[in-house]
Amino acid sequence: MSSQSISVAGTTLHVDDTDEPDVLPVLCLHSLFLDNRMFDDLVEAGRGRFRFVRPEYRGQGRSAAADRDILTMEQAAGDMAALLDRLGITSAHVAASSMGGDVAARLAAFRPDLVRSVVFLGSSVRREPPEALGEYVAWTEDVGENGFTGERLAMLERVMLGESTRNDPAKKDTAGLWSERLAALPTSLKPAMLGVMVRHDAVELLGDIAAPTLVVSGEECWVRPPDWAAELADALPDSELVMLPKVGHSPLIEAPDIVIPRLLEFFASH
Repeated sequence: MSSQSISVAGTTLHVDDTDEPDVLPVLCLHSLFLDNRMFDDLVEAGRGRFRFVRPEYRGQGRSAAADRDILTMEQAAGDMAALLDRLGITSAHVAASSMGGDVAARLAAFRPDLVRSVVFLGSSVRREPPEALGEYVAWTEDVGENGFTGERLAMLERVMLGESTRNDPAKKDTAGLWSERLAALPTSLKPAMLGVMVRHDAVELLGDIAAPTLVVSGEECWVRPPDWAAELADALPDSELVMLPKVGHSPLIEAPDIVIPRLLEFFASH
């Protein structure tokens, strides 16, 4: 496995790559607030079957800092296309969580040659509801000044993990690990946060996505609720919807025993 910084599209992305040349690649697109470590268990389970390419977006994780006030989903999609081109990857499966789904939909619509299939995890391609946007932007401005502490951190935990996961003793270590990682997020994440909060609606692109897709969503997710997942699956030409009870916004983290085998099966069949 390699861990490297790769210059593409005027920025530098941190990329972890299993570098397996004789198997199909999977491009792993992480959630905002998380990083490519959210795919650790998927990589272990799929090692030898797929090559896992795990970038972190510009302005997030170990990639170069933001060079503007707002980092858009369109820019992130362009970065991912440039990365695949730079790596010489001509076709990849895509595993996309939350924000990753916004990026994956644009990538699949604008560069269909690069996308073999897509799994959307806790995602949608709607913009934020106008009535909630002001509150979300104000929260982002608050975090940008004061960091991920106190009620700001508690709010983020409620966003990223479902109530059942947060209160399940068997998942205490998982919830604790990601709570620590969320608390360590830097305020420099603000341009990426604003990019997600004020993102454009991309529902009109879904009909142009010919790649087969799987939509996996948690019934307890309230930031991208079940009806958004159903809308996503209904609008995609070749899609299947899987709804998970007692799971929130991060199915891959909250229900890995169910989600990981399903993802690997889906990729293997396409």
